[in-house]
Amino acid sequence: MYKTLIIINLIAVLISLAFGGFFLTQDDSSKRRVAIVLTIRISLSILLFALLIAGYFMGYLSPNSSPLISQ
Repeated sequence: MYKTLIIINLIAVLISLAFGGFFLTQDDSSKRRVAIVLTIRISLSILLFALLIAGYFMGYLSPNSSPLISQ
């Protein structure tokens, strides 16, 4: 469930990025929508980073071992 929340958040960041690019190239009347989408994307990215850090410290996520390190 926790990993699904992270993936949904990552997809929301990518959708916000796409909308920002669209508004930047197509919308000549107002740059306000670009600023709003940028604010949303930054907020979602901070939330994603916080979810990753919290998931690691709570034990929901664990890093993979490196294949270069022999055991």
